[in-house]
Amino acid sequence: MVDVVVVGAGNAAFAAAVAAREAGASVLVLERAPAEEAGGDSRFTAGAMRFAYDGVEDLRRLMPDLTDDEVARSDFGTYPQARFFEDMGRVTDYRTDPELCELLVTRSGPTMLWMAEQGHRFAPIWGRQAFQVDGRFTFWGGLTVEAHGGGPGLVEAWTRIAAGQSIEVAYGARVVSLIAGDSGVRGVCLRQAGRTREVTANAVVLACGGFQGNVEWRTRYLGPGWDLAKVRGTRFNTGDGHRMALEIGAMPAGQWSGCHAVAWERNAPEFGDPAVGDGFQKHSYPFGIMLNARGERFLDEGADFRNYTYARYGREILRQPRQFAWQVFDAKVRHLLRDEYRIRQVTKVSAGSLEELCAGLEDVDAAAALATIRAYNAAVRTDIAFDPNVKDGRRTEGLAIPKSNWANTLDQPPFEAYAVTCGVTFTFGGLRIDRDAQVLDVDLAPIPGLYAAGEIVGGLFYENYPGGTGLMAGAVFGRIAGASAGRAAQA
Repeated sequence: MVDVVVVGAGNAAFAAAVAAREAGASVLVLERAPAEEAGGDSRFTAGAMRFAYDGVEDLRRLMPDLTDDEVARSDFGTYPQARFFEDMGRVTDYRTDPELCELLVTRSGPTMLWMAEQGHRFAPIWGRQAFQVDGRFTFWGGLTVEAHGGGPGLVEAWTRIAAGQSIEVAYGARVVSLIAGDSGVRGVCLRQAGRTREVTANAVVLACGGFQGNVEWRTRYLGPGWDLAKVRGTRFNTGDGHRMALEIGAMPAGQWSGCHAVAWERNAPEFGDPAVGDGFQKHSYPFGIMLNARGERFLDEGADFRNYTYARYGREILRQPRQFAWQVFDAKVRHLLRDEYRIRQVTKVSAGSLEELCAGLEDVDAAAALATIRAYNAAVRTDIAFDPNVKDGRRTEGLAIPKSNWANTLDQPPFEAYAVTCGVTFTFGGLRIDRDAQVLDVDLAPIPGLYAAGEIVGGLFYENYPGGTGLMAGAVFGRIAGASAGRAAQA
């Protein structure tokens, strides 16, 4: 018997476990993966966390080791709650659940400080969210801070914090069903080391991810073709939490036909590789163009900062013939490409001329690709200054598919191209919860003893999401779910 069982061992799960422990509850964390693969999708992220802040002093409270020199050389800007609300509304077509969105935004800053109090360390995202111009870093896109050590560092810190608070973690423990009756949820049934057993508890928190690792569910809910997508993260997120909650009458919520999907190395393995982490992603496309198998551009690479478009552009790549594209750059922007372009596991073509480059693009109509690049080059407004730190308005004119910002001509060798496909990060469909993160049933009544946090929560994201919001939502609702479950278990 334990007060609170937490299903999962990623960011949301550990936030729930620690919050429940703070409430005085005994806690058991059950992780399906073995210890060496534990951490869910959190392990495969870069660790960026989006939160509201009013200026650099808020950041210094979170990162007390930020030096005066670093502050002097950086423009961190501000990201007030009003802008966070606007970004959440704009990128989800204003479908985001108002109550959940309000909790996410208003509790984002306090939750970051709470994590720091627990022992987490954070750092500015120097290399990925700021470019140095004239000796000064300017942060853009409302995303400024990442967990020390990225996603793996975040999971390792949570694991250490949990151990320090006597929170037990059982690995290789797959929860297969909830123990539920007229009085609500009172434990779980799990399989571990080939044996089935029950664990009784006063409350259960489901924080076991989305269903992106389940190829049959992807095809059923996301639609035809999604069985061909790669999975960016863990192979263990197969919708077990969704299934067992729905089996006892939980209400589904959110966009079950939607997901976070990015440009991902075309020849990456079926699931994420812990040794590579998020290195298979390819997110510098705003500074180049993307070509499909017909040699055509098919989206506006410069529509917005990448952290407002990358989570939906994977879907656009999946819609292309044979589900791939090539990202093309020239020497002028090579220094702006993220570190993920420099890993060993890339499908890359380098060439000294555009003709040679197009001829080397595997599975692409080379003549059409060359014509597309030449038409693009002729359409670039070279009279407008290029600035990677702002939406600079350097655009094309006269093309059927425009490029709205950062449109540089492709004319300076050497040229480089990288092959990408669609990589699914997490699914948007999940369970309906209330303000206490308690799961609601199909009559919209709280299910006693059942709470949820992380990717399994439905209603926050539709079609898209602002970068860094996934981990933030996991921490916010994990903390709420754990505190609620801990209080209920002590009642």
